Amino acid sequence: MYYNGVDLSYLVYVIPPLIFALWAQYRVKSVFAKYSKVPSERNMTGADAARMVLYANGLGTVPIERVNGELTDHFDPKANVIRLSNSTYDAHTAAAVGVAAHEAGHAAQYASGYLPIRIRASIIPVTNIGSNLAFPLVLIGLLLSFQPLIYVGVAFFGLAVLFQLVTLPVELNASRRALDCLSSSGLSEESVKAAKQVLTAAALTYVAALATAIGNFLRLLSIANRGRRR
Repeated sequence: MYYNGVDLSYLVYVIPPLIFALWAQYRVKSVFAKYSKVPSERNMTGADAARMVLYANGLGTVPIERVNGELTDHFDPKANVIRLSNSTYDAHTAAAVGVAAHEAGHAAQYASGYLPIRIRASIIPVTNIGSNLAFPLVLIGLLLSFQPLIYVGVAFFGLAVLFQLVTLPVELNASRRALDCLSSSGLSEESVKAAKQVLTAAALTYVAALATAIGNFLRLLSIANRGRRR
């Protein structure tokens, strides 16, 4: 799939999702920056929002800790703790409320046994191994002209696609849980809408990650099929 020395498979499968991913990153940073200037209702901090979602799900004993960095917020299922970044933990902003509530939504997923997040957690080890080995195996297969090894590399990269495919509903569901809780807590429609804007922008990065993984998978598959036709 070459034209005048140009690899068309790269242009078709990799460049479009890469551009989308760059735009998604810009979008989430710009939306977060915008709503970081919008004061939260009731002077609520990110930590307050996370606690509210936790208590609403009967998880009042889950600790909330501060972690360094920006947008490094996450729920650690092994330690059963929510870690909020400096820009979220004690910030009285709409952005902080949305991000922190989302992380508490992940805690609620684990507590309720939400199936997609259990699947994601179970495939992380094999996914990490597969994604690290995929490209080297394809390259070695090409150098040795050994077609089966190329397809093994492609199959390994398919695990990365599977991980992103499972991750998307997990993230969307965590945001839905967060927004439902914020809405039922009596926060105004404007506050809930602001949190939704932040979480919708964040969701685009997961859509972009899936698109990028699929694009790279299709390119590797194209390379493998090209080698078979030689």
